[in-house]
Amino acid sequence: MSKNESKASLLVVEDEESLREAIKLNLELEGYEVTTVDNGASVLKAVKHEYFDLIILDIMLPEMDGITVCENIRMQNNEVPILFLSARNSGADRIEGLKKGGDDYMTKPFNLEELLLRVEKLVVKNKKLKERNAAPDVYAFGRCKIDFSAQSGKDKDGKTLELSKKEMALLKLLIEHKNEVVSREHILQVVWGYNVYPTTRTIDNFILNFRKYFEKDTRNPRHFHSVRGVGYKFTE
Repeated sequence: MSKNESKASLLVVEDEESLREAIKLNLELEGYEVTTVDNGASVLKAVKHEYFDLIILDIMLPEMDGITVCENIRMQNNEVPILFLSARNSGADRIEGLKKGGDDYMTKPFNLEELLLRVEKLVVKNKKLKERNAAPDVYAFGRCKIDFSAQSGKDKDGKTLELSKKEMALLKLLIEHKNEVVSREHILQVVWGYNVYPTTRTIDNFILNFRKYFEKDTRNPRHFHSVRGVGYKFTE
């Protein structure tokens, strides 16, 4: 199996130490970056502060089970792919896991090669979804224009703007997802590339700058919107 070009970041949630370490080791050998935790509360904390390409989630966890953890993640509008692991092999459990927002389900004991294949498929699918609409080199809306290749633009009054690399990357991401809310986690992962992020304030300041450049009325923006608690949106 080929190594990932850019390391995908995975979160493994398993309370049985020997199995957790075995999964971690094998995923690292495939070229993934792996974080491990052993309980539900730690998952919810990690997901708030870091971006993951995939979560491998054991259902039988102490205190908060995997299904509840998954529900909580989905309530935060986080669409990270989730692969459930379960010691129980009943159809009802599988259906429950998928209904509550899981993307795949494997029963223990599982075949390691099959787990690695399923992980790879989910990671690749997730990346494709996120990269589905490439922005054109030059993008115009209203009287404004952004030239991605020249790293410049024209503001609402037709004046030339020199834009920073980060501004360009954020504009590109929002335009590629126009009319959709883009989560702050996804923005910080793509634009800043960290696994642990600067504050939401950082993105807010960029959005305020975009409004100054491109909005006639900065208090009632037409194009650049903050969606409280979820993310940010560009509309034409």
